[in-house]
Amino acid sequence: MELTPEKDYVLKSIQSNDVHFIRFWFTDVLGSLKSFAVTPSEIENAFEEGMGFDGSSIEGFSRVQESDMLAFPDASTFQVLPWRPVKNGVARMFCDVRTPEGLTFEGDPRYALKRMLQKAAAMGFTMNVGPELEFFYFTDQERTLPLDNGGYFDLTPLDLASDIRRDTVLSLENMGIPVEYSHHEVAPSQHEIDLRYDDALSMADSVMTYRLVVKEVAMKHDVYATFMPKPISDQNGNGMHIHQSLFTDDESNAFFDANDPQGYNLSAVAKSYIAGILRYAPEFTAVTNQFVNSYKRLVPGYEAPVYVTWARRNRSALVRVPLYKPGKEQATRIEVRSPDPSCNPYLAFAVMLGAGLKGIEEEMTLPPEFTANAFALSAQELKEAKIETLPSTLGAAIEAFEKSELMREVLGEHIHSYFVRNKRAEWAEFSAHVTDWELSRYLAVL
Repeated sequence: MELTPEKDYVLKSIQSNDVHFIRFWFTDVLGSLKSFAVTPSEIENAFEEGMGFDGSSIEGFSRVQESDMLAFPDASTFQVLPWRPVKNGVARMFCDVRTPEGLTFEGDPRYALKRMLQKAAAMGFTMNVGPELEFFYFTDQERTLPLDNGGYFDLTPLDLASDIRRDTVLSLENMGIPVEYSHHEVAPSQHEIDLRYDDALSMADSVMTYRLVVKEVAMKHDVYATFMPKPISDQNGNGMHIHQSLFTDDESNAFFDANDPQGYNLSAVAKSYIAGILRYAPEFTAVTNQFVNSYKRLVPGYEAPVYVTWARRNRSALVRVPLYKPGKEQATRIEVRSPDPSCNPYLAFAVMLGAGLKGIEEEMTLPPEFTANAFALSAQELKEAKIETLPSTLGAAIEAFEKSELMREVLGEHIHSYFVRNKRAEWAEFSAHVTDWELSRYLAVL
């Protein structure tokens, strides 16, 4: 077997770092991280022929009669896990999933994103992404008991989790994942660590790593970290604001235009991309906000956008054009504010890119900037302004997603149909469940 420089680096790193186990990572359709460990003696063969596993055990992969799958490790994603012992260490590589015939597996979320990135490349674009993931620290996984009563940007002593965040940032950077910011968020015991932008595929891998690192480091400090969208009913929920831009082959920012006649410094490409996001946001919300609990966050009053609008300074808008560095080409980007950190990042990036590229292809027109506080407007005022809202429940989101031809095209029939079946079942189960709220409100009076 002829080794590429990346594969040769992996083999040498395994030896020099005393690595005895290499975890092969991939995700199911819902974005749960899956893994099995391989010993160093198997790595060369894995690069060449892949490693077999039972796909019927993975959500959304394959039926029992079509269960055999192969995981092919991506050598560029090799990293030693810093929270595991140095002696007899453990490393990981993300994998691409294929059939026994060597064909790309249509149910692999990483492939769904790769397919959309190939479409973008054919149009001359590379997608860069910078997500802001929020999470809570609680004393354990049984209760929502916070570690502090701090608020936005609070520091010690209100922010008791500074040391946990510090260890998390160091672990991420040890794994080659650069961090831009870390701080206390609005709600008690809520935190945010923002990753430096990267190409979309690398960033999706980094988001999967991030979520595991946050939880692993929290466990070492005897606390529990959760990315649940809305764990506390009267506090802000966890969001994952996703900054994104398109760069051209010559590494210039396709979203930037210093001569924008409207003074936004946005190119025609950027405006059509935003228009595509706004047009298809109700259809892709089931992916970016995929659980029943996601819609407890998407309600007015808790800083989560529910109105399909765009703006620059207005944080009630679904899409924002940040103005931290006005007029600077490299910093020109858009921020989609509705997703939450429980989504599958491969699929979330894919559907947003698909919507934006559709906007570019059809030269969609960007509606006027919405400068009012949408949360302060009445239902009648919103109707008069023709402001559309995102789906208010998972059931409504699945209805829009199922009917969407673009979502079926972006994700492929396999993932699209499985996602619909899975989410319909979740919504049906929730709809039939009698909650504590109903019992306390009705049992004693009806």
